[in-house]
Amino acid sequence: MEILQNIVFVFFVLLTVISAGVVVFHKRIIYSAFALLFTFFGVAALYVYLAADFLAASQVLIYVGGILTLIIFGVFLTAKITTLEIPDETHQRYIALIPVALLGVGLFWMIFSAPWDSTLRSVEPTTKPLGKLLLTEYLVPFEVASMLLLAALIGAMRLARFYKKEEV
Repeated sequence: MEILQNIVFVFFVLLTVISAGVVVFHKRIIYSAFALLFTFFGVAALYVYLAADFLAASQVLIYVGGILTLIIFGVFLTAKITTLEIPDETHQRYIALIPVALLGVGLFWMIFSAPWDSTLRSVEPTTKPLGKLLLTEYLVPFEVASMLLLAALIGAMRLARFYKKEEV
């Protein structure tokens, strides 16, 4: 049973990493958008393996259901989508390799030096304690964040309407 769980885990890791690579390196934006779908699903599956059921459900509902749908509609509504390619003329590619290599070395060092506990434990769902905390102890910060997001949405709509009037 543990071997099957490890195989499924490796499958979701490979799905996430390979599709994220397609998102970053593919020249066609439509393929990048669809690869992002598999990346989001892979991350949600990894959240399930971490016993973070609320994060997994949020990942699927918010990112796959909302944001990715908006991205795909935006791509489809773009004119000349069949000929649209992402430019790859970057001027600082080799300079960017330095922090990426340092980050990669640090990540590999942490992966191989961390004590991994591979025993399976029964974990209770996290949604009930999270909901209780959000509606009791963290109610004020939760409401402040929601008001801030509402103000940002109204401001974005106002700016969009202002710039649309300027074009006409």
